Amino acid sequence: MSFLETCQKSLLKNNFNCEIAENVVEASTIIKNIIMDIKPQTVSYGDSETLKSTGILEYCKTCSDFTFIDTFNPDESFKEQLVRKKEALTVDLFLTGTNAVTLDGILVNLDMIGNRIGGITFGPKKVILTVSLNKIVQDLDAAFKKVREYTAPKNAVRHPDLKTPCITMNKCMNCSSPRRICNSWSIIEKSYPKGRITVIIIKDELGI
Repeated sequence: MSFLETCQKSLLKNNFNCEIAENVVEASTIIKNIIMDIKPQTVSYGDSETLKSTGILEYCKTCSDFTFIDTFNPDESFKEQLVRKKEALTVDLFLTGTNAVTLDGILVNLDMIGNRIGGITFGPKKVILTVSLNKIVQDLDAAFKKVREYTAPKNAVRHPDLKTPCITMNKCMNCSSPRRICNSWSIIEKSYPKGRITVIIIKDELGI
């Protein structure tokens, strides 16, 4: 059994739905099929480079079958975006990614303000997570190490206005910066209720 099959089997055992996509195009098709099946009235998302690579957000922004709550509208102020992020916690379908998933089917995430992990853990009726091969790790220790030492600094670099030490040092400094992005951890061992969270594993290395 390959590591991919092992991860999928573990996720299914832990009450997650899990689909494997050959590429971002197939991942987008899977998400659209789920949308057509559950017929959500409201949809929103949490920041994820892997999710963006599927192109599904462009589809959601133009689809007239549901109301799409854009939590990162560049035309809105940060305070206005926060209002949208709170609204996103009550949608029918929440889309995002995960920082890491272990071979035994546990999801690990680290957030700045917690809106992404909030949407994954509680609120939205259904959640879809896009996961690329580089997010799959051996165990929790490997997940913490990857997220803290690699993922978080790389995410900070995407937002140079944060001016955190990790942007210039290219590694975690365990800082006390007022714009620190490493504030809230989430470890999800099982999906509750069963099938609420669907994990789509994409056979490619995407995102951070």
